[in-house]
Amino acid sequence: MLRRSITAALVAGSTVLATALVAQAPAQAAPARKAIANSKPAWLAHSHKIGAASGTAAVSARVYLAPKGGLAALATDAVARSTRGSATYRHFLTPAQYYAKFGTTNDSAQQVSSWLKSAGLHVNSVGAHNRYVDISGTVAQAHAAFGVLINRYSHDGLTVQAPATALSAPATVAASVLAVSGVDTTPQTVTPATQNPAPPPAGFRNARPCSSFYGEQLATTVPQFNGHTLPYAPCGYTGSQFRSAYEGTTALNGSGITVAITDAYAAATIAQDAATYASRHGDGAYAHGQFTQSIPGSFTRVNTGSHQCDAGGWQGEETLDVEAVHAMAPAANIRYYASKSCYDTDFLDTFARVNDEGVAQLVTNSWGEGEQAEKSSVTAEYELMFLQGGEEGISYLFSSGDNGDEVDNLGTKQADYPASDPYATAVGGTSTAIGSSGALSWETGWGTEKFSLSADSTTWNVAVPFLYGAGGGASTIFSQPSYQAGIAPAGSRQVPDVAMDADPTTGMLVGETQAFPSGVSYDEYRIGGTSLASPLFAGMTALAFQHAGGGVGLLNPTIYAHATSGAFTDVTGTPADAGNVRVDFANGVDNTDGLLYSVRTFNQDSSLTTGPGWDNVTGVGSPNSGWLSAI
Repeated sequence: MLRRSITAALVAGSTVLATALVAQAPAQAAPARKAIANSKPAWLAHSHKIGAASGTAAVSARVYLAPKGGLAALATDAVARSTRGSATYRHFLTPAQYYAKFGTTNDSAQQVSSWLKSAGLHVNSVGAHNRYVDISGTVAQAHAAFGVLINRYSHDGLTVQAPATALSAPATVAASVLAVSGVDTTPQTVTPATQNPAPPPAGFRNARPCSSFYGEQLATTVPQFNGHTLPYAPCGYTGSQFRSAYEGTTALNGSGITVAITDAYAAATIAQDAATYASRHGDGAYAHGQFTQSIPGSFTRVNTGSHQCDAGGWQGEETLDVEAVHAMAPAANIRYYASKSCYDTDFLDTFARVNDEGVAQLVTNSWGEGEQAEKSSVTAEYELMFLQGGEEGISYLFSSGDNGDEVDNLGTKQADYPASDPYATAVGGTSTAIGSSGALSWETGWGTEKFSLSADSTTWNVAVPFLYGAGGGASTIFSQPSYQAGIAPAGSRQVPDVAMDADPTTGMLVGETQAFPSGVSYDEYRIGGTSLASPLFAGMTALAFQHAGGGVGLLNPTIYAHATSGAFTDVTGTPADAGNVRVDFANGVDNTDGLLYSVRTFNQDSSLTTGPGWDNVTGVGSPNSGWLSAI
């Protein structure tokens, strides 16, 4: 009581006395702060600083919130639920149970929001289930909130606004912050892993001659290649050929399993095209409700050009994904989830829809970007999505990429992301020979050099020393996960994990409504890329899940547990032919402007090589009928 009365007297006292007391008091320490992980731009070392950003310049960002208990605890739990022998193996959670166990609390979201508001930033919204806090404001306000200088830089041909060091947060809320996206304005986009041809709006058709199965027609009217007469490329394999080659005579068909597909945007004619294709090629009619779509309210960044996404180019990707999954699993449900754009933040929102609906057991994704360009903040956000999927029994699959070791494309060796994430399954590519009986004749790694026929039609001349090939390699940002130990080279996460047909020379025939000079109509063409391999593997794995009565969550522990069990065919890298002769219309649609002849080789994938055992082109190999009963 005495202490309170003295305090009251001091407060009521003279200004001179109060000033004297303040002067004599020790300076109060600034509130403790902690660095926010993954928030310093990785590109700073090779950037050029232009100058300080204007304090009034705009900032728009998302503060992603950490799961209850932290990401490491979530990872431990998800891995256990996905690993045979664990007490929680395949004891998966519903979305509601996941959020009860790991969801960010309302108190945490409120505390983070209050901190950001105290710096003057505007909280635009809090994401569903407290996934993130969306903010906007100025550079000066962001500086006050995150305790960091924000400058303008040039790097990799871009001019951006970004923090000079790692962001920080008050120690009282730092544990609730997983990552921050947007203070660094470097655009984060992904591209489809599809090779030839470019899909609508421009139409495309295969030229003839081509083979209905591998080796059916030999190219006897053009010069030999290295002393050998090569076959004409297949016209494009159909579902029945893929099922026969990979799945054998099984009665499994994917019934009861849902495969999710994510791409940017949505093709208006996809349901009609998929039904037409299935009818023409014996893949089975779609039952009512078997194919469904989850479409956001609007799309953004739809045009081609700088930082845009080429919406038309994604339509062919969706077509390939849907038709390839149905080809391998004719009775599986397919649910297409459209992203608002090709930006990472929009795909993260799309994955949140997949996880929160909780209806899929597999998610196939035929897109990615070079690993070294990926922001570490973004990888943390993706991992949260993969781990939530693992808790719910959902497996995420990604194409490994179509540019080999990425040296020709990006200048340095690197794997693609998200394929390189330890919690995702990377699907690499093969060149695949399916013979007249429907059996798999042989496989090798997908990697192509292109030779064009000379003007006098007497020789083959090197046109492109390395045209394209399956992505892979050692990760530069992830250490080796335990499931790869003793199987893949030590030290780093190694890509890919498995492989299926990806070579455009031995690719799949797909059907799509396209814009031709004569008008818009449905037609079919051969297509490839690891964009093909991922949905093929997803469809085939749907059969394995049907046999097992459900999914396994994170898929890689199961894959590597069966690396030498006979469930995968080791792709040793010895093709029966050096390549195939491919014939193309010069104008892409008809022979009005003549034909173009080229030899597309096999098993020449940049610096990546295919050989016995695990390799950086095909992983543990391609699945065979043994995979269907491996779980």
